[in-house]
Amino acid sequence: MALRNPRLALLSSRFANVPSITQQCIRCLHKNTAPRPVPSPTPFVPDVPTFLTLIGRDMSKHASRLTSWEQLFTLSSSELRELGIEPARQRRYLLRQRERFRNGVYGPGGDLENVVDGMAQLRVVEVPKAEEEVAKTAGSTDAAAAVMASANLSPFTKRAIVNLLPDATEYKHDGSKPLRKFAQMKIHRGTMIKGPFLKPIKGSNGSAALIQVQEGMWEDKQGHKVDGGERRRAEVRAKKRSEERRKGTA
Repeated sequence: MALRNPRLALLSSRFANVPSITQQCIRCLHKNTAPRPVPSPTPFVPDVPTFLTLIGRDMSKHASRLTSWEQLFTLSSSELRELGIEPARQRRYLLRQRERFRNGVYGPGGDLENVVDGMAQLRVVEVPKAEEEVAKTAGSTDAAAAVMASANLSPFTKRAIVNLLPDATEYKHDGSKPLRKFAQMKIHRGTMIKGPFLKPIKGSNGSAALIQVQEGMWEDKQGHKVDGGERRRAEVRAKKRSEERRKGTA
């Protein structure tokens, strides 16, 4: 439908190719975006080869192409392609995993501090309750029952998971350091530690275990197609049956 006012038609044609204010602002934001910070390595993930090994999907084969930690966390997808990291889904996967690490979202072991050569120990121990917890228990109507709630637990203590060096046999509690929670690790049945990739230590009755860097520990498992996927399933299975009949009559 033509515009009735010829002046409006002239103005419309004159500014047709001029970007809107919103588009201009978005371009400015993209242009002035500060680079994302490079996260620090952790004791469990101290270098590029270890990171690539943990995320799996055969990414460790690219360790020779990524020569530094800063390079791993700063290269763009096009720059990764120039280094020879193919196909595109491998680059997308690497970018996704590095953003998770940058945001502090670790897989099993990533938040451990006492690590030697990619191995650490996790142990369930008794630790004193915080003053607030003790005060809450003492103020209850049945303090004696609260204290003696477990025959295997000392009064005014609780169980927690701690991270020790692989060869450590004792734990000394330091009240000045807050207790930490470790990704995907839980206390099972009161005294046992439960989590992925744990190897129980003999003689500990399940209260202590070792964890070590392994290929694919942090891998996002891919789905797999069954007989070519949903849309082609009937066609693929029909070809299989035809091939089986042909071989049977041959």
